[in-house]
Amino acid sequence: MALIVQKYGGTSVGSPERIKNVAERVARFRAQGDQVIVVVSAMSGETNRLIALAKEIAQNPDPRELDVVLSTGEQVTIGLLCMALKEAGVDAKSYTGGQVRILTDSSHTKARILDIDEAPIRRDLEAGNVVVVAGFQGVDERGNITTLGRGGSDTTGVALAAALKADECQIYTDVDGVYTTDPRVVPEARKLDTITFEEMLELASLGSKVLQIRSVEFAGKYKVKLRVLSSFDDRGQGTLITVEEDQNMEQPVITGIAFNRDEAKLVVLGVPDIPGVAYQIIGPVADANLDIDMIIQNVGNDGLTDFSFTVARADCDKALKVLETVREKIGARALKSDRTMAKVSVVGVGMRSHPGVASKMFRTLAEEGINIQMISTSEIKISVAIEEKYLELAVRVLHKAFGLEEGAASV
Repeated sequence: MALIVQKYGGTSVGSPERIKNVAERVARFRAQGDQVIVVVSAMSGETNRLIALAKEIAQNPDPRELDVVLSTGEQVTIGLLCMALKEAGVDAKSYTGGQVRILTDSSHTKARILDIDEAPIRRDLEAGNVVVVAGFQGVDERGNITTLGRGGSDTTGVALAAALKADECQIYTDVDGVYTTDPRVVPEARKLDTITFEEMLELASLGSKVLQIRSVEFAGKYKVKLRVLSSFDDRGQGTLITVEEDQNMEQPVITGIAFNRDEAKLVVLGVPDIPGVAYQIIGPVADANLDIDMIIQNVGNDGLTDFSFTVARADCDKALKVLETVREKIGARALKSDRTMAKVSVVGVGMRSHPGVASKMFRTLAEEGINIQMISTSEIKISVAIEEKYLELAVRVLHKAFGLEEGAASV
């Protein structure tokens, strides 16, 4: 008998028929003797509908009250799924985040989990129930409903698996695993049998939408066995995300290619080349709660330099407003922005022991006439900023150059 946490996203529970299909799958696991905890999202489109409703009332809804509204989406799903399970002859009990007592901080709409009281769930499991928990939500110390931010149901699932020391946490989505890149861009993309937490975290942060970043961090920290599976196809074992690197001699140098179309480049021209100027530029941007990605500072000339960085395209206007104040304060010459940028990244733990990945990546792009405008690296990834119009071409040629369709990428 195994203890399994299964998480189903909004698409997987997007209609009554799909909820019944989830109930049938859960019933099969229960029939083979497994204890099952199911974490569900709101039905597909429901969270967006609730946000739109709130904004019809208030352009900037109070965060506490917005969490009260948003949490209802998952509450509907847990009730419906328990009904479907009981119709299938399976005893089941639903819990909201507050009923489990998933304790969070008080950061409404983006709360972080502090603790979980697993005792009530264990009692129900021992009594033979399937426990169905609302994802995406918890309560703070004062009992206020909180939500965990977009994709928070993944985090709920992994956190419950960690708290209950589950044998496996299964994330069911509309894809059957993690691929070497997006199959819609590269039809030859290959499903990975295994991937390390490090690689998955890089891919998630660089644009892969399969898993939410915080859930991967959580799983890595608590060594939760994590598997990505399709909720629409029972065949196959999906992709297992592991702590240990594959020791197979044929382990590829590059595991996957991630990309992000949502990039804007900002350039501060004619910056005084003095100590601390980088902080004077970046500090106010960070204080405005804007995430900065790639950064380049040119070599100084005649006491001046240019400073470039990228942000999410949606944040470009807000960043420009902040930078205009900064420009006047530090005496920079001008500001420029480019909203036509994209980022392409190659990721793989094999890069640690195989030199030449950057050289091959840059040569491949150069042969296609694709100009690299910015570069950033970590121990297991290399990212480049390029014009968005070349994005899909870049992904295709890099996927082929590193042999990812064969599963033995080499330098």
